[in-house]
Amino acid sequence: GDENKDGYFSIDMETAKEFFTVQGNYVIVDVRRPDEYSEGHIPGAINIANESIGKDAPSELPDMDQPIFVYCRSGRRSKQASKKLAAIGYKNVIEFGGILDWTGEIEKLDVERQETETKIIN
Repeated sequence: GDENKDGYFSIDMETAKEFFTVQGNYVIVDVRRPDEYSEGHIPGAINIANESIGKDAPSELPDMDQPIFVYCRSGRRSKQASKKLAAIGYKNVIEFGGILDWTGEIEKLDVERQETETKIIN
């Protein structure tokens, strides 16, 4: 992909998907809210909500040179988050759009949701 004026690279989903088939020292970051992430995310992705990215480097991303692949739901927040990460000083930020365009596997958190039924006996 080409680096844009905001200091990060943009690639399409298919290119990202091909990259993820190769083992490497990269991290996939889902910048949606935690509730969105838990409903389904790209396997291996970590969740750092766009709204939580400020002026300081997120503790989950200690290596400023490591390739960081960023996505969200539609591509809007991934661009915002990528711009912020590049401004903090990350050198290899790669924005690849939204999970809406993802054609690969989706992983869900193994959260046991128990439904409680209340029965009223008269």
